[in-house]
Amino acid sequence: MSHHPVRPGLADPYDFLGIDALLDEEERLMRDTVRRFVADKVLPNVADWFEAAYFPKELGREMGALGLLGMHLEGYGCAGTSNVAYGLACCELEFGDSGARSFVSVQGSLSMFPIWAYGSEEQKQQWLPGMASGELIGCFGLTEADAGSDPGSMRTVARRDGSDWVLNGSKMWITSGGISDLAVVWAKAEEGIRGFIVPRHTPGFTVNDIHKKMSLRASVTSELVLDDVRLPADAVLPGVVGLKGPLSCLNEARYGILWGAVGAARACYEAALEYAKGRVMFGKPIASFQLIQRQLVEMMVAVNEGMLVALHIGRMKDRGPIDPAHISFGKFDNVRRALEVARTARSVLGASGITLEYPAIRHMNNLESVYTYEGTNEIHSLIMGQAITGIPAFE
Repeated sequence: MSHHPVRPGLADPYDFLGIDALLDEEERLMRDTVRRFVADKVLPNVADWFEAAYFPKELGREMGALGLLGMHLEGYGCAGTSNVAYGLACCELEFGDSGARSFVSVQGSLSMFPIWAYGSEEQKQQWLPGMASGELIGCFGLTEADAGSDPGSMRTVARRDGSDWVLNGSKMWITSGGISDLAVVWAKAEEGIRGFIVPRHTPGFTVNDIHKKMSLRASVTSELVLDDVRLPADAVLPGVVGLKGPLSCLNEARYGILWGAVGAARACYEAALEYAKGRVMFGKPIASFQLIQRQLVEMMVAVNEGMLVALHIGRMKDRGPIDPAHISFGKFDNVRRALEVARTARSVLGASGITLEYPAIRHMNNLESVYTYEGTNEIHSLIMGQAITGIPAFE
């Protein structure tokens, strides 16, 4: 990705609205550091990983060394960055691949965040430093085969047996499950939904990877099975009871996604722009044709608008608590727009667009998952619908 300097006052094809000027020096440094990491470690290899359905576990340690894991959390080896800095990192990671950003989202927002927010001091000390460094990989067990958008209907149960807990049930579509060292599993107890830290090698806990995926192939997706998994009393997260626990984690992850989708869209737009300027048809570059220019402009506008939405929501989040519906706004619109950009870029790239030599088809397939996970597009529309009407339409 070679960005050519543009004379002041002129529109930059890579930053049309001059959004870079809205970032401070520290934010730009974070973005550029992750951009270099993605250029060095992800982009040269990701087509092969995607084709082989492989995610390199060692990438987690490299991300940890850069301070990307749990980076918006304070203490315990976490970087303690702003929400905007975290978002910019997600944007650059997903420019590489949704699998790379998914790993960071799951590690920081879904696995580390509940321990950080609701765990005991002992749990935080035991797990968070190793997770921040990437030595320990976590996953988040909420979704079940029959309980996706309605997590309250989960069937996984936790019952007390003396001072121990015994868990039974299964979880589905769990990112990083097959490479994880621990799972944060949510289960129904007598008093309500509780979160449990389940170390990987606990007897009765098995993980089965999901194969034949056509999306998020450079990412591990698994089923977790809990068969009379016995845990000590100190495995439960003491700080939360009820759906508030897992939903607050999802809110954190959705925030990273609304930034990440812009990165995927930008990768597709830039690839299509470069290709259109170099691809000659009827004796001139296809970028000189009106229909192609229209497609390039539609992509550029979507990328810039998505970036402005992400940055605005990030600034709101840095100022203080925001309504989950604000995050739904970003996840809902940025992901669907990114999908449109990926499809348009594939079209501009012609036959080349279906190969992994270019990023469009890979992002297009990945974004189909991003459109659905962490709250489907439909669910986010209902969250916003309730926010503006005061009427819940979920049931």
